[in-house]
Amino acid sequence: MHKSIADIRQEYLLSDLSIADLDKDPIQQFQQWFQQAVNAEIDDVNAMTLATVDADNKPHARIVLLKGVEDNQFIFFTNYRSAKGRDMEQNQQVALDFFWKELQRQIRIEGKVEKISSEASTLYFQSRPRESQLGAWASFQSETLESREVLEQRFANLKQQYENQEIPKPSHWGGYAVIPNRIEFWQGRMNRLHDRFAFTRNTSGEWELTRLNP
Repeated sequence: MHKSIADIRQEYLLSDLSIADLDKDPIQQFQQWFQQAVNAEIDDVNAMTLATVDADNKPHARIVLLKGVEDNQFIFFTNYRSAKGRDMEQNQQVALDFFWKELQRQIRIEGKVEKISSEASTLYFQSRPRESQLGAWASFQSETLESREVLEQRFANLKQQYENQEIPKPSHWGGYAVIPNRIEFWQGRMNRLHDRFAFTRNTSGEWELTRLNP
């Protein structure tokens, strides 16, 4: 390597964040920052890290795509039988993380995850490209795969099977909603003296806002 990993650094100079800048509702604040990220034409703006914990209390993280914010809940879709699906069956506490380096911003979300209705999952499934619908059937997500050819043959067989037919939603595929109890907004600042604010839901269900050390 031409440069030591330890020497890689960037100063954050784009903006600051004060308590006066924040909406009193963290969901509205999320929507504002998300729209600003969309306006900035950030690639994969809805990509987020999903962190789960398995039955042995081992954490796992991967990137998934946010597909909506509805009723103050964050929606994504996946295979229920996947590793993350099995984790969430065992432990409903999850965390989400958005990082938009172009805006030097991060949003952390923690809360409880629940499956959305089969009807809502079917409605979204039917809106997906046909190839993505077939992919949901073809992939036995997280299971060992003998070869790429096996997967591609499975896809080809399904494409032929459902030619000129509507593709049904697999029973093992659908949506999840994360019901947040903590949302943190992070704005990068010079000298690593970042601005951090956390909204935490209290026992009355109301949001309390605190400023955190960077």
